[in-house]
Amino acid sequence: MFTFDDHKLFSAYVTAFPGPPPKPEQVARAGTLMGFLSTDSDISDIRWAAYMLATVKHECADTWTPIAERGSPEYFRRYDADTVLGHRLGNTEDGDGFRFRGRGYVQITGRANYGHLGQLLGMGDQLTENPDLALDPNVAYRIMSIAMRTGSFTGKKLGDFISQNSCDFMNARRIINGTDQAEKIAGYATKIQQVLTSAIIE
Repeated sequence: MFTFDDHKLFSAYVTAFPGPPPKPEQVARAGTLMGFLSTDSDISDIRWAAYMLATVKHECADTWTPIAERGSPEYFRRYDADTVLGHRLGNTEDGDGFRFRGRGYVQITGRANYGHLGQLLGMGDQLTENPDLALDPNVAYRIMSIAMRTGSFTGKKLGDFISQNSCDFMNARRIINGTDQAEKIAGYATKIQQVLTSAIIE
């Protein structure tokens, strides 16, 4: 668990990422996320924290809030139960493509993933019964934390790339989505690690 000086944290972030200053709602949402991260007893490596935040910065387009994948129900029919992609995602009913579209800080998709992560979090079938729970910041954070730590997204986990003896922010993208935007997110992570380190209260 970590304790940060909020003023130093904000100042260091604005310096590291110059441009229009964050809006009040962005600051509030980032503060909520930092609250979850700071008290997560399973995250004790500042580099893990930095990579998680870099991932959210990218995946949620600087909004710092869980988002839902955009598109109409028609668009998401490509993931319905009678399609190859839908079958891979564990979708079993008409409309599952839209019902189990991507949601969260790190978006989860498909009935099988919602069900599996709900079980991991001790939520039973709540996520499959109410997928919008993945948009609740606390639930979204818990999904991100447990899945990035255990490899539940792709089979790759934080410890595979960031350990006592090494730190590979570039290939850590494989935890989420192959190498898509890996260089950009690695750059974010490097800067965010510096931001967090400068603001941490020992």
